[in-house]
Amino acid sequence: MLKQDHGYRWAVTELRQRQKTNKGAPAYSRFVNRPMGRHLAAVAYALGLTPNGVTWISALFTAVGLSVIALASPSIISSVLTAAALMIGYALDSADGQLARLRGGGSTAGEWLDHVVDAFKTVSLHVVVLICWYRFYSIQESWYLVPLAFVIVACSLFFAMILTDQLRRQRAGKQEHFLQGQGSSSALYSLAVLPTDYGLMCVLFSVLWWQPVFMTAYSLLLLATAGFLVLALNKWYREVKSFG
Repeated sequence: MLKQDHGYRWAVTELRQRQKTNKGAPAYSRFVNRPMGRHLAAVAYALGLTPNGVTWISALFTAVGLSVIALASPSIISSVLTAAALMIGYALDSADGQLARLRGGGSTAGEWLDHVVDAFKTVSLHVVVLICWYRFYSIQESWYLVPLAFVIVACSLFFAMILTDQLRRQRAGKQEHFLQGQGSSSALYSLAVLPTDYGLMCVLFSVLWWQPVFMTAYSLLLLATAGFLVLALNKWYREVKSFG
């Protein structure tokens, strides 16, 4: 394997100093996923991996987790395997951007690839939940509307977030990635928006085998995400309207 002039420990130290703003970041992403991603990015740097390579590895772990949800009958083992695969995939999703910053900045193609993979993940996650419920849960058909609604809410939120970020960049005339905005958010805010965190969804799959608990928690996350979307759309619309 190709090894860089600087090793793992140097990379971890440098990455701590190059963290992007935590403004708007939910608690899991802020306190768990980014630190995990930092260490994975340092390992990737020491091994000579590229940010795009890390993105593809992230996509592979996510694909494994999603495949288990759709294909395997929910059990404690399959549920824990799913959660672990999705959590690792999410941490690697953070690592690719951190690795890019460590190497001197990412590319437009790299950011495009990252967003395309995220788009596939956003849609597929709730589709495989629907498949799982259809194949393995004994429930009324009306319950299938829950993951279908989650697809609509999650995709709308993802698109609006990305579009708002692009319009901000266009107005500012900058290329930096500031999807979360600029500045800082309090720990209390990060906890308040935790229900919208993809990382929390990853953890939730560890109880996929426990049907009533998973269905209830999943439905509550849908309501929380939908509520956040309504508030965020209003805020973002007023922001982009001010651009002229």
